[in-house]
Amino acid sequence: MNIGLVIYGSLSTLSGGYLYDRKLTEHLRGHGDTVEIISLPWRNYALHLTDNLCFRLPPDLDILIQDELNHPSLIAANAGKHDYPVVSLVHHLRSSEFRPAWQNFFYRVVEKKYLQSIDGFIFNSQTTKSAVNGFMVNEKKSIVAYPPTNRFGEAITANEIIKRTKNSPFRILFLGNVIERKGLHTLLNALSILHSFGFAQDKPSSFILDIVGSLKSDPEYSKRIQKLIESNGLSSFVFLHDSLNNQPLIELFKQSHVLVVPSSYEGFGIVYLEGMGFGLPAIGTTAGAASEIITHGQNGFLIRPNDAEALAEYLSGLAADRNLLAKLSVNALNRFQQQPKWEQTAGRIRSFLLSMI
Repeated sequence: MNIGLVIYGSLSTLSGGYLYDRKLTEHLRGHGDTVEIISLPWRNYALHLTDNLCFRLPPDLDILIQDELNHPSLIAANAGKHDYPVVSLVHHLRSSEFRPAWQNFFYRVVEKKYLQSIDGFIFNSQTTKSAVNGFMVNEKKSIVAYPPTNRFGEAITANEIIKRTKNSPFRILFLGNVIERKGLHTLLNALSILHSFGFAQDKPSSFILDIVGSLKSDPEYSKRIQKLIESNGLSSFVFLHDSLNNQPLIELFKQSHVLVVPSSYEGFGIVYLEGMGFGLPAIGTTAGAASEIITHGQNGFLIRPNDAEALAEYLSGLAADRNLLAKLSVNALNRFQQQPKWEQTAGRIRSFLLSMI
């Protein structure tokens, strides 16, 4: 197949969505397909809408995949003449994110126009599929293809996980770009609650938070986070690592006890399963698809978005009860091992693309 893939910016960007796009591209090329990356520049939403004045779909393709993130740029292009099907790869809808209702009303109008211009869909979760189907008059061809989660392989054993649960201090890992949607402020507010009750001063229950993620994605929010760390007296316990990959990231996974990413919305949440591959119970929120991965009380916990008090309670409970931590940690590894391998999922995507031609 001669395939086009439309994205914003660089395919090497470190995020769950770009990991999906990158791994899919590698799989297709590895099976003899040509994949042309069509990159539009990252700008703000209003300027992306102006792309409709000039951007047109490329010729001479068998099929075109569009990352739904690019939807504001593509409405006019999709309405023009093209001789091949257009498939949207939907990680999550912008209008599903937590923000003021008037803003999401505007985004829903634009996204609906885009979604109705598409011939077929690749969804990363059942939650995302349901959200998109809410916009459609007639259901279109689609596939739910869960993201790649086994890039680190079998990195740790159950015995190593159980042994790690006895270690102090209690280590918390946050992994994600430092943007408001990922909820890092909620985690820091929870740690501030624990700190005010002497959690950090009690040596057996002391904690460390490692934050891994780009500080450049939203500079204003990053400044807010740094102020929150300083003003709450957390600087001795909280470490900002910026983006990490491969061995440095693997080492942090292996050292940590729990993964906390309390996002206001996740279309899937690759990061939760990646953490579970290292035996890390995951704490996410009830908004979005985290519940497709996290079973509350078995391999992690689900809180309401912005509920720092509940998060503080679950963290203190895991730190104090290492037997409970061991149980959830082994369950997390088992959940990871149940997830379909990426090669299987990517093979299903390729068969779906062939069926669209």
